Amino acid sequence: MLFALVLVIGELADPAQRRWWGARPLTTDTVSGLLVLLITVLVVNQLLNRRQARQRGHAVAAQAAIVAAQGARSAKAVSSVIDGPGDRGAASDGFRTYMLVLLVGAPVLINDPVARHFLEQAQYLGAVLGSTLAAIDSSPHGAAVPDKGLNHAVREVQSAAAPLLQLLNPEIRESIQRIGQTAEE
Repeated sequence: MLFALVLVIGELADPAQRRWWGARPLTTDTVSGLLVLLITVLVVNQLLNRRQARQRGHAVAAQAAIVAAQGARSAKAVSSVIDGPGDRGAASDGFRTYMLVLLVGAPVLINDPVARHFLEQAQYLGAVLGSTLAAIDSSPHGAAVPDKGLNHAVREVQSAAAPLLQLLNPEIRESIQRIGQTAEE
């Protein structure tokens, strides 16, 4: 664009340059055709970049929804072990699944600042889940396990996921909320 602008200003300001371009019609037509092509390619590229960013935003939101739902399920499984006769094996499997989902989703989530904040909160939830399971394993059978902030970490993940989930259409958001509610029951 700058090059085209320089050529136009030069032609308008300098009669010698105007005569030079006028004496060479093939060169003039070739340069103008290339400039039009270049400008068209730049405009199309910008439109495609915007479309790709919007689609990437939907992919990030979907990945965040998956991580948040799995985090809620894992936290519920670990809480059931803390609160009573929960299945330690199921809690461990839920934690392992959550960490795998987080590992798979991290490359998608790391590029955007909002998604990166969500990723940090999700990693913190993973740390809380792991330390809670370790405390359960190290406590004598039947001994109380201190609250490691599990519910707070789940709320933080859900809070960090909220702006990302706004990119999804209402039906998908409602479906994700039902999945999360099923995990809490």
